[in-house]
Amino acid sequence: MEDKSKVIFGNPISSRDYKKAVRSKNNYLKKFGDDSNADYKIAIEENPYIGDLLGVKNIIVDPKDPSGTFDRDKGIIIGNIRMGFGHYRIAMAMASAAHAMGYTPYWMDLNAYPSTTCTKVISAQNELYSLGSRLSKFSLFNKLVWEPMNYEGFRALSYNASDQKNAELMAPVFANIPKDMPFIGTHVWPSQAAVHSGMKKVINAIPDNWPMALHFAEGSIHTVQCWNAYQGYRICNGMQKKSTCHVLPADSLVYTGHYIDHELVSNLEADCDARMKRKANKEPMRFLLTIGGAGAQKEIFAAIIKHVLPAIAKNKAVLYINVGDYKNVWEALIKEIPDLSTYATEHFDNWEDTKAFANQALEGPVTGIHAFYHHNIFEAVYCTNLLMRSCDVLVTKPSELAFYPVPKLFIKRVGKHEMWGAIHSAEMGDGTLECRDIPHTLQMINLFYKDDTYLAAMCESIKRNKSMGLYDGAYKVVELAMKQKNK
Repeated sequence: MEDKSKVIFGNPISSRDYKKAVRSKNNYLKKFGDDSNADYKIAIEENPYIGDLLGVKNIIVDPKDPSGTFDRDKGIIIGNIRMGFGHYRIAMAMASAAHAMGYTPYWMDLNAYPSTTCTKVISAQNELYSLGSRLSKFSLFNKLVWEPMNYEGFRALSYNASDQKNAELMAPVFANIPKDMPFIGTHVWPSQAAVHSGMKKVINAIPDNWPMALHFAEGSIHTVQCWNAYQGYRICNGMQKKSTCHVLPADSLVYTGHYIDHELVSNLEADCDARMKRKANKEPMRFLLTIGGAGAQKEIFAAIIKHVLPAIAKNKAVLYINVGDYKNVWEALIKEIPDLSTYATEHFDNWEDTKAFANQALEGPVTGIHAFYHHNIFEAVYCTNLLMRSCDVLVTKPSELAFYPVPKLFIKRVGKHEMWGAIHSAEMGDGTLECRDIPHTLQMINLFYKDDTYLAAMCESIKRNKSMGLYDGAYKVVELAMKQKNK
């Protein structure tokens, strides 16, 4: 196979940057070993957490007991990693759409095979990213390191060259994956690894709408969620500083719209109507807070909770708080805000209880504060999706959730590339501007539950956006993948 680190879409990489990419790969080889000749067997098993909801089956690499076969007619592989919650959530959207369309989604998490060099490399990089995210709460580090890296550093073609080299170390996990099966990567590393392994039908679902060379997996078909991203990726805008780059071939880049779960898209109108009915009946407004474990935004969420507590006491507001798989975050909030425990009902590590609450909340009344924690990553991520339908406003940083069809209040970003998620959402009318400090965040909270028109405008925009197909991206990605299968 051609060396994908030397020339990227016709754009030569300098000798200096290429040597740097090779050094990066060699360093990981020395640290984690070379398993390029390994014959990793596989097993296929039902996913015990979201299998019943999304029809997902897990692909296990290097199992104790290889077993199971692929559905070669209806099967589609969803390749992903855990790096935060975003790439898992996008993968769940793809699985949901595939399941709804009659296909069998196979879940392949490249960060879940601890005996392989692939997982060791990804875990090491994930730890670095997580550390950077935590340190970003310090303004000087954020200004001098984190935002420039997430904005211009990841934008450079030279960064892609290094990733391509490192992805060569991830290819061995595909040893016994049928090379003609359709494959959707919801992070670039699974897409790159699939291409390096010889997979023939690879779709690379790009998550961000700030065009960065980080997301290139040459040899795959790239999909994007908005036209700003399409324009930037097509011309490799700014990816070699001021130099004009070779453009991407037309057939390697496809605009699809937002990657959204079937369950959310199919119930969109009913959920928006329910929001407006609750508003008209002066029922308490429901805010869903999604809190990550990095701690970069804990101060913001604590301020929101303190601000909303009086309204909760008067039954004018409700909080859903999902801390994902970070119980320590909830414990820190309880310690900082003792009154929180007075109103809070804890839904902890009980998936059946969480599903029952989410279902009841669609039509029944809800009061107080409801906190959610799940140790399992599938439950931790999908909990937000379940709660999204019955909430009135989702409070989140402008990451992958910026594209979801629910009214959104955007708090301060973590990484400058996320800025564009809020801009796009505000332009489409289904989210606020990015609130970059606590006073503006609290101002927006007040506007939502005191104003009679703000929420209504977002709900109408969401329904209008659906009529234009804006939220059909996951269906279109799956359709594109299955078309590749038949070529």
